[in-house]
Amino acid sequence: MVDVVDKKTRSRMMSGIQGKNTGPEMLLRHYLHARGFRYRLHVANLPGKPDLVLPKYRLCIFVHGCFWHRHPECRYATTPATNRDFWLKKLTDNRERDERSRLQLQELGWRVFEIWECGLRKSAGASLDWLPEQIIGECESLSWPDYVQKG
Repeated sequence: MVDVVDKKTRSRMMSGIQGKNTGPEMLLRHYLHARGFRYRLHVANLPGKPDLVLPKYRLCIFVHGCFWHRHPECRYATTPATNRDFWLKKLTDNRERDERSRLQLQELGWRVFEIWECGLRKSAGASLDWLPEQIIGECESLSWPDYVQKG
């Protein structure tokens, strides 16, 4: 399959992709802040540099893009047809790094939540009403919108 844009345009598009302060992340931050939760952002001395850290609850939250972090069975977790081997390796490495970070954080006594971009796209924050209870609760690890408790 041939790319629909030229290399220069594709390069510009890819360089514009943010790693921090993404739309889904900002939506979650506004939701939590409005409900009185305080957090630190992108804490560099924790494995994986979690997007949000709520020290009071020993909780790290990662806001994952479905494409970049390979959200299982998600329509947004596609693999590009061009340069397929490169993308498969890159995206698999991302997923493996996420898993290592999650396990390291848990070994350090942190709880870890993954909030996926697709869930935030659908909800526009409305269906996050389950989240405060989980933050305050004892759930060690979950993935949403799958709402799968892990580990």
